[in-house]
Amino acid sequence: MIEYNTKRNKLIIREYGRNIQKLVEECVKIEDREKRTQTAYAIVRIMSDVVNSKENSTEVGRNNDDFWNKLWDHLYIMSEYQLDVDSPYPKPVPDTSERKMEKPSYNNKNRVRFRTYGVNLQNMIRKIAEYPEDVRAQYAPMLANHLKMMYLTYNRNSVNDQLIRHQLSEISEDRITLPDDFTFANTKELLNIANSNQAFYVTPQPGKKKKKKKKKKNSNPAV
Repeated sequence: MIEYNTKRNKLIIREYGRNIQKLVEECVKIEDREKRTQTAYAIVRIMSDVVNSKENSTEVGRNNDDFWNKLWDHLYIMSEYQLDVDSPYPKPVPDTSERKMEKPSYNNKNRVRFRTYGVNLQNMIRKIAEYPEDVRAQYAPMLANHLKMMYLTYNRNSVNDQLIRHQLSEISEDRITLPDDFTFANTKELLNIANSNQAFYVTPQPGKKKKKKKKKKNSNPAV
């Protein structure tokens, strides 16, 4: 019967492979402690062969106490700390501390409130919002019409003057407001301005150079 990976236990330490993990799982089930310990020693020996085979050597870490201690730690980890044997090294303690994910801190200062207008126009409005009231009142109509023009470049089907008024107030944190009797510029006029600005940034395509006609040489030298 074929055993599919989806029905197998998850590999805890992939470097040792499926077979060694199965040996560890069977070792945990052995009831006799002495036999279970002997089996654990045998599995650790196989694990050392796997490590050395990957290092293309038969002597890597053989005489290193830390090497064997690490292998026994891996054995306990693969058993999910359920293995109880007479190990030459202390049984490792699982890390039970909960690690909380730290949310990255974003710079909300430069966060674009309305993507339609971009960060530069937003920063300009916020800078003007710091000016005295008379200066803010002078710039308010120009900013409002510019916002409307920017809005029309992305949405030409409809534009709500009250929406532009509200967005200007929101970006400036209610420091730049329009008079109640203020009238926005005509939509058609703003579209013409927007189209002319776009045309300004369009790089003209170079035309094809006309090939110069070569003058035919007269084949009759007498003429």
